[in-house]
Amino acid sequence: MNAIDLHARATPGFDQRVAAALGRLAAAAAAHPGRIVQATSLGAEDMVITDLIARHRLPIALATLDTGRLHGETLALADAAERRYGIAIERFAPPAEAALQFVRQHGELAMRQGVALRKACCALRKLEPLARLLAGRTAWVTGLRRGQSDARAEVPFEDADDAGRAKLNPLADWSLADVWHYVAQHGVPYNALHDRFFPSIGCEPCTRAVAVGEDFRAGRWWWEAESAKECGLHMSTLPEAVNP
Repeated sequence: MNAIDLHARATPGFDQRVAAALGRLAAAAAAHPGRIVQATSLGAEDMVITDLIARHRLPIALATLDTGRLHGETLALADAAERRYGIAIERFAPPAEAALQFVRQHGELAMRQGVALRKACCALRKLEPLARLLAGRTAWVTGLRRGQSDARAEVPFEDADDAGRAKLNPLADWSLADVWHYVAQHGVPYNALHDRFFPSIGCEPCTRAVAVGEDFRAGRWWWEAESAKECGLHMSTLPEAVNP
């Protein structure tokens, strides 16, 4: 059974939620001409947003973080999305020397030695590149949904980050069934790992498949307490951008 068969369901109000999400994206693009970006993780939600942007030719740039530890399937999807939609996805990676030094000092699996080291790895591989990704932008778009975890249960459609940028979450009220119903309807490309029971996909050492009945994000940093399971990308404080 693939992810579409497992999750896709038509639910009441779906068409209205699609129209509302599209309206939010279009309004944000008009309000931030040339300075808005989708910061895509290439997850199913983000691929839905990319499809909406490309299908309706919205002037929103696309960018992603190449942490240096992504699954091969994730990297393949980025290339496939560029081919499918005929658009470029900007890639932002951690400073090569800093990543090398971190591994030399702490080892390949430093993230499993404690929350502090895991967060340091996330800061190096995600937060610093994200700061550069957002430099010069006044708005960014994410695929956050309220149903993804308890920590995201109050995600708004729009708020502001610490730098005052508008942060758009156009799928905040979508269910997992909505996401996969849209993917099925429009033939949206998605990460092959979703068919292997990876609902939430991050770096390879920090992601595993989940069992039936487990939480959506149970496969992320599974060795940690639930309260620690955020990398910082969607927390309040981001580091200052540095020259790449």
